[in-house]
Amino acid sequence: MVKAKYQDVLDLGEKLKIQNGDVSEDNGTLKIKGTAGTQYEKNQLWDKIKEIGGESPSDIVADIDVADSSVFHRHTVKSGESLSKIAKHYYGDPMKYKAIFEANTNILKNPDVIHPDQELIIPNL
Repeated sequence: MVKAKYQDVLDLGEKLKIQNGDVSEDNGTLKIKGTAGTQYEKNQLWDKIKEIGGESPSDIVADIDVADSSVFHRHTVKSGESLSKIAKHYYGDPMKYKAIFEANTNILKNPDVIHPDQELIIPNL
């Protein structure tokens, strides 16, 4: 029953390719564990858990590790994106584009010029 309630969380885990995943149910509590690629992916899972179960759900226990804690996320640029749009997506603030630019000066020479398929580091702030 509780597994069905949180099916969207499990589906998101598959979409994010969570590694070493394990799901079990014990006395009405869903226990999930696994390793997300980045902190951003871990946050996405927690946001989905809270969306379904509220701020402090008592029917789910999640133990989610992060494989690469050196970055917040790695983003592949899509056509039409800008650093400010990417910053707004990850940080909620388009002005944080400067942090993304600084973290990627090895491949970016101008914050106004990015290209599709470039992989950018989204730094921890």
